[in-house]
Amino acid sequence: MAARSKSSSPQVTPSYKPNPGQLLAAELLQGPQRHTLLQGGARSGKTFLLTRAIVVRAIRGAGSRHAILRFRGNAVWQSIGLDTFPKVMKTCFPDVPYTQHRQDGYFELPNGSQIWLGGLDDKERVDKILGLEFATIYFNECSQIPYSSVLVARTRLAQKVAGLKQRAYYDLNPAGTGHWSYHEFREHRDPQSRKPLTDAENFKAGVINPVQNAENLSPEFLTSLANLPQKQRKRFFEGEYVAEIDGALWTYELLEECRVEPEDIPAMRRIVVGVDPSGASGAEDTRSDEIGIVVAGLGVDGNAYVLQDATVRDGPAGWGRAAVQAYREHKADRIVAEQNFGGEMVRFVIKAADQNVPVVVVNAGRGKVVRAEPVATLYEQKRVRHVGRFPDLEDQLVNFSSSGYKGERSPDRADAMVWTITDMMLGEQKTGMLDYLERLAREAEQKKTVTADPLAQVTLQAPTGISSAYGLTGRQYNADATGQMLVHPDDADPLIRAGFTKI
Repeated sequence: MAARSKSSSPQVTPSYKPNPGQLLAAELLQGPQRHTLLQGGARSGKTFLLTRAIVVRAIRGAGSRHAILRFRGNAVWQSIGLDTFPKVMKTCFPDVPYTQHRQDGYFELPNGSQIWLGGLDDKERVDKILGLEFATIYFNECSQIPYSSVLVARTRLAQKVAGLKQRAYYDLNPAGTGHWSYHEFREHRDPQSRKPLTDAENFKAGVINPVQNAENLSPEFLTSLANLPQKQRKRFFEGEYVAEIDGALWTYELLEECRVEPEDIPAMRRIVVGVDPSGASGAEDTRSDEIGIVVAGLGVDGNAYVLQDATVRDGPAGWGRAAVQAYREHKADRIVAEQNFGGEMVRFVIKAADQNVPVVVVNAGRGKVVRAEPVATLYEQKRVRHVGRFPDLEDQLVNFSSSGYKGERSPDRADAMVWTITDMMLGEQKTGMLDYLERLAREAEQKKTVTADPLAQVTLQAPTGISSAYGLTGRQYNADATGQMLVHPDDADPLIRAGFTKI
């Protein structure tokens, strides 16, 4: 099959209009590095751009050979041979004829250059392709290609062509952080030995996402990607790797199960603003950690609800105002702040913004993981919910493991959230896992419907849709068929403030 030539000018590309992401990625491809990875979400234009780059190299280097490889041979012909490659030629190089040698597995240009397509899943096909040397090898959808296959294919990146440097291209919708591409291109470590690469400058990566290709996509498609569960959203919409950690305290699947919409939350009995200060001197101090500010509430149903992530990077006056603003907006009961930054300093900063705000300063005497474990257990019990999405906070949570925090910087947002949940549901002093389990055992007897003398209790009418509630005393109350419940006098006022009516 051949396309007819109209002129001798292969550089004329009248129909090609690269999207913003492709423009940035094209600049990256011009760099001196031998290996270039483009990661990104679905339908962002990665495959089109890299296929075009190979055709450009084939035109420039007469008699050169180039390989486009996927794990499955039939997949590479369906996606590249019958779709992307013809589109690239028609759109970008309408005056360049080419011949398809499907049985042999390659396209040929008039200058004798060949573009081979193949899969790495069949030994016969692999031996046929890798019996040749190439000036370019493109690993398409490399999230599916084993590293061992990549290593073998790289040994064939050896063809010498005047005017062309040997290049390897890679693209993928990012998999987990355990994938070989993450270690090699992001950590600059050998995927097998985990030792630092001796030629890290030869491995460069860029990001290209579907929002940058919006002109060529339907709004409905972009909306469908944006509405994916968080783990899939990060991969196919944001084009980011997803953390994979042994012994993770949180996972994206768990967080997705704990997500609710604002209209589905009950009345709040208490609301707390948690603050994890840092030593940042101002918004421009990017070397310092952010100041974690997270708002959470305790519902009348006994569950905690993360309401806002108001984290900032600012100096003391700025983050003090941000914490007080969150306190006022949510009509919170108090601010809980970690004192490791300096107990009185923290109190002074918040009081300087508003003298009347109640502040409780807590001591982070135990390690981050010890504090986080009982809170993670509450998530597993579905007793903590996220009202909407908090991507940065959730990224920090999934980097907590039983052996430590695996994130790049301090988990400021996660620490602030842990303080709020601990204050509302676990108490301030004992926050270790064994302490928490002991507390559960003690509360098992307390959380029973009150059966004491009715004269010593208060009758409340529950809001519509509420059938049970937890009091500050730790007792659980169940409403009768009319929505009424008898509560301990100590729990009456807090429940009334949360929307219950005294009868």
